[in-house]
Amino acid sequence: MADAVGVGIQSELERQQPQLDRQFVERLRRAVMRSREYLLSLQKEEGHWWAELEADTTLESDYILYLHLLGRGEPERIRKLANYIRPRQLEDGGWNIYVEGPSEVNATVKAWVALRLAGDAADAPHLLRAAKRIRELGGLESTNSFVRFYLAMAGLIGWDMVPAIVPELMLLPSWFPINLYEASSWTRGIVVPLMILWGRKPGWRLPVEMDVEPLFQDPAHKHKALEWGSKVFSWRNLFLAVDRGLKLKEKLPGKLLRRRALGAAEQWMLDHLERSDGLAAIYPAMMNSVFALVAMGHPPNDPLTAREIAQMAALEIEEGETIRLQPCLSPLWDTCIAMVSLEEAGLEADHPALVRGTDWLLERQLFCGGDWQKKAKVEPGGWAFEFRNDFYPDVDDTAFVLMALRRVAYPDRERLEHSIRRGVAWLLGMQNRNGGWGAFDKDNDRKIMTEIPFADHNAMIDPATADVTARVVECLGLLGWPKTHPVIQRAYRFLLGDQTAEGAWYGRWGVNYVYGTSGVLRALEAVGLAGESPSQQAAGWLRSVQNGDGGFGESIASYDDPSLKGKGETTASQTAWGLIGLLAVAGPGDPAARRAAEYLLDTQKSDGSWDEELFTGTGFPRVFYLRYHLYRNSFPLYALARYLNQIEGKGLAEGLRLLPKQLKKNGA
Repeated sequence: MADAVGVGIQSELERQQPQLDRQFVERLRRAVMRSREYLLSLQKEEGHWWAELEADTTLESDYILYLHLLGRGEPERIRKLANYIRPRQLEDGGWNIYVEGPSEVNATVKAWVALRLAGDAADAPHLLRAAKRIRELGGLESTNSFVRFYLAMAGLIGWDMVPAIVPELMLLPSWFPINLYEASSWTRGIVVPLMILWGRKPGWRLPVEMDVEPLFQDPAHKHKALEWGSKVFSWRNLFLAVDRGLKLKEKLPGKLLRRRALGAAEQWMLDHLERSDGLAAIYPAMMNSVFALVAMGHPPNDPLTAREIAQMAALEIEEGETIRLQPCLSPLWDTCIAMVSLEEAGLEADHPALVRGTDWLLERQLFCGGDWQKKAKVEPGGWAFEFRNDFYPDVDDTAFVLMALRRVAYPDRERLEHSIRRGVAWLLGMQNRNGGWGAFDKDNDRKIMTEIPFADHNAMIDPATADVTARVVECLGLLGWPKTHPVIQRAYRFLLGDQTAEGAWYGRWGVNYVYGTSGVLRALEAVGLAGESPSQQAAGWLRSVQNGDGGFGESIASYDDPSLKGKGETTASQTAWGLIGLLAVAGPGDPAARRAAEYLLDTQKSDGSWDEELFTGTGFPRVFYLRYHLYRNSFPLYALARYLNQIEGKGLAEGLRLLPKQLKKNGA
């Protein structure tokens, strides 16, 4: 396949040779080398790459509340957290959830509460403006379930404003349409501790007097979020009726199943605290688990609680007079992307940096059980996102790791090949019935779950998505799997069904259609399907949204308004994604690809890096977004190196090829 691609590219070059002058090629080569050296300089001594993962101020706001409820609100620590929050207030009085985004009600309510706890007076001008903006955005009554849960836990509002998250949900059997394992993995980590808190209602009070009444738009309708929907018969109304019934039952004496349910929830959480850097290794689940442990009778100085508090503290970044929090740590993800980029940039297969990176990755392959086994009956073999999160390997990381490993000349070849076989076998076992892949679970797509009242974090389920599916297809293609294989064909049908009318693909885990489209085109190139009409249409869409400066950009607002697909301020990472997509279909002779490459060349700094302030990563669409600080360097390096390689007639780089027959033969 690589030879055929090389011949096709060469003929294209001969036709458009004037565009690819020697001066440009030399400039491209120098840029790749500078970027390569810069990325190599970021490798940690242990062999991995790891950069900051940035989010919005809701984390710092929650953390201030958390510290106060734990009785650990040290003035200096609180002051530095508040110093980080205050300057990010917008002119209209609110706080947003991504750079250059509009005010958002949940973030603004959290900031108001946090700054009051930090000592700011309610009648201070900035908090008066914040309260006014909260009312304009719908008031405290319009916040999501988890915001209201925390406020109820702190005694600031009544529990009647919060959806019932009863521990009895733990007892629902797997055959029942609604049960714990029909919820996404991150929802399980967030909600199980909340079940414990709901069941125990610890009755904590804050050490600071606070009145949240000024934050309501209409104090007479505080239960707005739990009011009936307009349709008489709907799943939402059914669940709201159940919610009211559960709350009524809470008032009655004798709860037959409560002790058993609480025991099940507590045991689940305790089990999942093991083999993990905090519950699910993500911020909200970790914080909720600490609250739940305290409610269970494990005070902050208890060894178990203290360990989990320390895991939370490890997310802090103290810088000067501020403290900010990361939502989780991303070393494995950062490492595999960096390695693939360096490999594309011509780093020797036996280069010490790649061998050290491989050592580090192989040590972190998971051969233990996890939640995914509830639906996927396959042996372990995946990788997780964080340093340690053994219950939750994910498909995206695993596929990217395998792509990184396949091109390394590792001294212990037998160990490497065994690792890759186990990883591929795990990926195959995670394919959904519809041909696609989700992130953490198989067939986690029961839409009825999204109507549950506490599902308003917009990520209650983990269905197959185009970007994750594309990653697996790319991985299999690079391992030599043919496009005719049933696994690839099923995935291709899923991708075709998920393509938009314009030709783009939605990006679940990156912003947004530029990310999704690039990923799919990269995958289709790897399996020899980039010449098909869907790919051509997608490349045409990319050209249609290219910015005047040659780069690509897409606002996070496209998640709320699909008419903004592919529209936004140019960024380095999104330009790299657009360029990668164009190269997969049209090659380096395409004028749009040339312009994108030139943008990256023009904006590269002298040390080989790029700047990028905007968020281009996605946690929960419409709710939570991320800025991966390594994206702006890894992806542009890959894109420019891919461009240079195509100019020089090199197809997709060869590495280990693990064909389907070999997989069966080795018993993986």
